[in-house]
Amino acid sequence: MSKEAVLITGCSSGIGLATALVLAERGFQVYASMRDLARSDALKADAARRSLHVECLQLDVTVPDSIGKAVETVMERSGGLYGLVNNAGVNVRGFFEDLSHEEMHRVFSVNVFGTMAVTRAFLPTMRTQRRGRVVMMSSVGGKLPALGSSAYCASKFALEGFAQTLAQEVRPFGVQVSLIQPGFVNTELFSRNRQMAERAMDPDGPYRDWFLRLEEMTDRLVHSPPASTTEVAEAVCKALTAKRPRTTYIVGGRTKALIALRRHLPGDLFDRIWMREAARRIQKTKT
Repeated sequence: MSKEAVLITGCSSGIGLATALVLAERGFQVYASMRDLARSDALKADAARRSLHVECLQLDVTVPDSIGKAVETVMERSGGLYGLVNNAGVNVRGFFEDLSHEEMHRVFSVNVFGTMAVTRAFLPTMRTQRRGRVVMMSSVGGKLPALGSSAYCASKFALEGFAQTLAQEVRPFGVQVSLIQPGFVNTELFSRNRQMAERAMDPDGPYRDWFLRLEEMTDRLVHSPPASTTEVAEAVCKALTAKRPRTTYIVGGRTKALIALRRHLPGDLFDRIWMREAARRIQKTKT
């Protein structure tokens, strides 16, 4: 394989870091971008252990100047871009009434508008080349709603709509768009980067006990996740290398089963079962 240039956002840890390593192993010229380059040590160390070359770039998906500099660097060093992997994302956990407007806006600024901004910056190059791949990191939360994740799920539902529409618009120019839908993956979104709404733990809040129960359930799922970061990275690689890439790559057996169940059951029936089971679990909280 020739050294096709690929830029990945959000590579300081988790899925982004794993994707950078997998793509470098497969012969891509990898630009691994992140908001804070001071957090690039883990990626550099892993790459060195495997004798891989990965170029780290500073890129904050919410800052236009940062995006512009990344475009300039890639164009100067590679002359074009074959693949864009929109992986950067954040989450603020909490029931909707506990989320402030600012907290909801922060999630959309990164997960939706940041993804759009980076895609907008690189699309002209791909369109001119008449070839390229755009990969969007979605989630099972972009298909199935989850209690206490209204900000995250809303942003991923929006991302799915954007990606599917964009796929139709750019296909005539030889550019393919794919979505990756993992379930729970043990990343820093659930540890170092775990963020909760400021009001989520309010002792007088109507959702506090439910939220505490939900966090316990989440911890159990995260420590026995249905998919690993490497599995997600392999799905990204398939989206970049397949002759006819799929619109959607679902990662994790449990996730595939849930999405298949929703696809084949009547919509109202699935929704009733899903919501009833979610409510039953969190209402077990001791009072």
